Amino acid sequence: MSEALNPETPEAVLDDAADEAGEEEPIKQRKNGLYPGVSDELAENMKSGWADTELRGLTPIAQAEYTATRRAALSARFPGERLVIPAGHLKTRSNDTEYPFRASVEYAYLTGNLTEDGVLVLEPTISPNGSGGHKATIYLLPRSDRENGEFWLSGQGELWVGRRHSLTEAEQLYGIPASDVRELAGKLREATGPVRVVRGYDAGIEAALTDKVTAERDEELRVFLSEARLIKDDFEAGELQKAVDSTVRGFEDVVKVLDKAEATSERYIEGTFFLRARVEGNDIGYGSICAAGPHACTLHWVRNDGPVRSGDLLLLDAGVETHTLYTADVTRTLPINGRYSEIQKKIYDAVYEAQEAGIAAVQPGAKYRDFHDAAQRVLAEKLVEWGLVEGPVERVLELGLQRRWTLHGTGHMLGMDVHDCAAARTETYVDSTLEPGMCLTVEPGLYFQADDLTVPEEYRGIGVRIEDDILVTEDGNRNLSAGLPRRSDEVEAWMAALKG
Repeated sequence: MSEALNPETPEAVLDDAADEAGEEEPIKQRKNGLYPGVSDELAENMKSGWADTELRGLTPIAQAEYTATRRAALSARFPGERLVIPAGHLKTRSNDTEYPFRASVEYAYLTGNLTEDGVLVLEPTISPNGSGGHKATIYLLPRSDRENGEFWLSGQGELWVGRRHSLTEAEQLYGIPASDVRELAGKLREATGPVRVVRGYDAGIEAALTDKVTAERDEELRVFLSEARLIKDDFEAGELQKAVDSTVRGFEDVVKVLDKAEATSERYIEGTFFLRARVEGNDIGYGSICAAGPHACTLHWVRNDGPVRSGDLLLLDAGVETHTLYTADVTRTLPINGRYSEIQKKIYDAVYEAQEAGIAAVQPGAKYRDFHDAAQRVLAEKLVEWGLVEGPVERVLELGLQRRWTLHGTGHMLGMDVHDCAAARTETYVDSTLEPGMCLTVEPGLYFQADDLTVPEEYRGIGVRIEDDILVTEDGNRNLSAGLPRRSDEVEAWMAALKG
């Protein structure tokens, strides 16, 4: 990596260039940089001789009409109030390197913009007829300044990290008037009237509003935006399908290289799936779980540093995130050598039967909890049948005894977060009724820990989970991840075809 100036000070330039441009705050040079300064001649030279690269006649992004509808719903919920939704900033990984940036879900959902430092502000308005509403403005960093040298001297300048859209370009793309975000904090300090802000993403914006907001009112804003995402619009459903389709291809990639994973470790599986995510999407939607053998019994095994052995199972829980930040969340438990052993098949088929019951319970008008209850009942029945827990089944379910081996809930909402809508009120989420447009996972599992002395030795170290992404429709549901086989014999045939 080339030596840049400290990216934590993108607003500053070297003293000489700053003096030339009349800037008050100089940009600090890297402590151990090789160049001690910039000559007046070089600073002047760098200001000119550049082609006009402004992009004109841009087409709005695909979701622009949908984000406008979402902002209108937000405006209607909080009339007469100023609403502030930040994207967030880069976070330091080490010294002067940053983690890849991911805009806050609330900001991305309402704008479609995914760049750091942005802030969406909805200003209350009063029309001539006395009705209320809001004017939306997206505050962004403009293109890096060529006059003061920022574009080549700053660690976040254009020549170091790439071109930003101009404010005019942004207006065309997102369908929202755009302004310079560096002016926003001052405006907010002077603002009057009720204000709400989505907290946790921009300390500077929160500081500017510190005497104007309350935690309770801000939480109401966050909850509303979380609940707004419970029902996906057509654009969102399409993006989730794209994410799942890429994920299916990622699982196929993994099966094709299981021999290489056996020669190395679970990391080969992780890297293989990551390649598909980066080629077809933005990233992985969450840390891939590539759990071979007894690691499958650790629910969130993301170390992925263990051995991959023929005869064991591989629990692969992974999802591609699209360029618009919608993620899949799919799990398959695969026999590494292509064939389930008798005991592996027995446990796998039980989980499959439970998942079938759970998916069947996903219907408009059903209670959200129904699919979990249906899957848990099947698993409890199997555990009683196998003699691992004393029945009757009703007693097992009432006391939750099956949870020693089922451990987790059977699913969750899915969308821009892998566990989407997490701030929603209980009555609108787990205590709610399913509606068309909701998207959730159905993922029962059985996990027999390697040190569990309450089960026969042959069970120990086997973990099985099967997970699919289910969209509630007007007349039932649609399995977005149906492209991956689930039944044990179909899984074996699919793996054999891919390896052949």
